Amino acid sequence: MRLVYGLGRSGLGVLDYLHRHGLPARFFDDQLKPEEAAQARALGFDLEPDPQPGAYLEVIAAPGVPMQHPRLQALQAGGAEVIGEAELVYRHSSTPLIGITGTAGKTSCTLFTGHFLRALGFKALEGGNIDPPLARVVDGAEVVAAELSSFQLERVRHFRPRVAVLLLLGVDHLDRHGSLEAYHAAKLNLIRNLTAQDALVYNAKDPKILAGIEGSPARRYPFEPQPDPRETNLNAALQAALAYADIVRREQPGRFSQEPTPAALEAFRATAPHPEARYEVFARIGGVQFIDDSIATRLDAVRAALEAAPAPVAWILGGVDKGAPVAELREVVGRKVRLILAVGQDGGRLAAAFQDLAEVVEIGEPDGRRALEQAVRESLRRLSSGSVLLAPLATSFDQFKDYKERSKVFRQVVLGMGGMGG
Repeated sequence: MRLVYGLGRSGLGVLDYLHRHGLPARFFDDQLKPEEAAQARALGFDLEPDPQPGAYLEVIAAPGVPMQHPRLQALQAGGAEVIGEAELVYRHSSTPLIGITGTAGKTSCTLFTGHFLRALGFKALEGGNIDPPLARVVDGAEVVAAELSSFQLERVRHFRPRVAVLLLLGVDHLDRHGSLEAYHAAKLNLIRNLTAQDALVYNAKDPKILAGIEGSPARRYPFEPQPDPRETNLNAALQAALAYADIVRREQPGRFSQEPTPAALEAFRATAPHPEARYEVFARIGGVQFIDDSIATRLDAVRAALEAAPAPVAWILGGVDKGAPVAELREVVGRKVRLILAVGQDGGRLAAAFQDLAEVVEIGEPDGRRALEQAVRESLRRLSSGSVLLAPLATSFDQFKDYKERSKVFRQVVLGMGGMGG
């Protein structure tokens, strides 16, 4: 018997997939929401009120359920194999997958990869750690670009993408994985089953990736990171799409016989989407550029944003601290940042690590919109050139619903103060 452990976006996607494939299961959630239970029952699945060890051979756990969860460990000790959505889909669907992971840039690269695949003539969809879940899209595509988190990859066993993309191995989720080594090991599960018939797209400047891919038999497609994070992700995505086209060309002669011209590739890049709340120069006021990277809550994403932003930088920092080792940013802050605008619950504490390197203005306004208004005004008082960068290094939940709302408000504030399109 099969148990889906944890509903939410991923778990409900799994139940929908099992329903389509005629695979029986029951469901369980430690904090079951009535509306989610109703959706599960509408698909024909029954609630398991108290999962007992030995009752299930397979447990499909949602990414949010830690591997160390006592009930999950008890089920595993009772003989259940614990897998995740990606492994389930790989076992029951034949659609080729392009797996994309990294500490930063996954979503952008995934969306760009889907764009390039469609531009090359493939019926491609995106899914996985972004919406929609992989299980909802895999049966409706010729190939899927799948964003995969470390939480998803720690539960793969036989999973084998035809193209694997490794963007960056940085620091994140240490509270979940326990150590940096365990976090990186989870990420590298993406490539452990690759064969000589598969492709590996990788960051040629990341020493941890270079060490991690030693011995992989897959065909290699390196890319080099660029100062602009968007360009880095576009390069990786284009390599992924072209690598998949190479595979199809070898395995299905005639299906994809012509390589795109340089002009066509440039056109593909020019029409790539702009993912929401990711590094983008969206406005100018005088000689000052305004850059929105509201999703930059991870150390490596913030470092990349600071490197890319034109100096001198006014850096809007703060929100709810995720525990990142902020001192690792001191070198780039010393080179690029003139002013730090500390907002939100933990902005002042985060900014304290840099008070000897840049002027720090603590904005104690609890309302998110008014805090950003003050930050923009203070920036314009002190800068006549350079850039104002929202790359908060912290989550938004103290002042906003999510990072998307923080992005939207920031843009509204700047445009309301006379900002012109970037």
